[in-house]
Amino acid sequence: MDILSNLKYAAGSKKKRKRIARGEGSGHGGQATKGMNGQKSRSGAKNRAWFEGGQMPLQRRVPKRGFTNIFKVKFQVVNLTRLQNLVDDKKIEEGSAVTAEVLYKTGTISKAAAPYKILGNGELKAKLDVSAHAFSATAKEKIESANGTINEIKL
Repeated sequence: MDILSNLKYAAGSKKKRKRIARGEGSGHGGQATKGMNGQKSRSGAKNRAWFEGGQMPLQRRVPKRGFTNIFKVKFQVVNLTRLQNLVDDKKIEEGSAVTAEVLYKTGTISKAAAPYKILGNGELKAKLDVSAHAFSATAKEKIESANGTINEIKL
């Protein structure tokens, strides 16, 4: 039975800290584990991650090009093939209205609030009432040829 006054730490659980630059007898005297000469061996030495030793840094060597248009409207894209597949899979009924909420619930678009555009890739046999922010010319033509209607939402 252990007595509280005789308790000891488990072997190897306590490790003495490395005392750097406390003379040759410490085993870490001399250069104090900093190597020979150079910037990092000096007192107060620190250099930032992007510092290149005085060489012209990369962010100043590379030319600045172009710009980002903050007014650009990025459309989510929906093809007519996808609309026809939704009708074939009975996720939407023929003759029903295709709105942002319907497309969002079926997983066709990722954001209901963001603008979306209908493109004319594929064929549409079903009669649909399609609402969108934009239509390609071929999409308009194919929807109307399938006796569908187009409602363009203003941005």
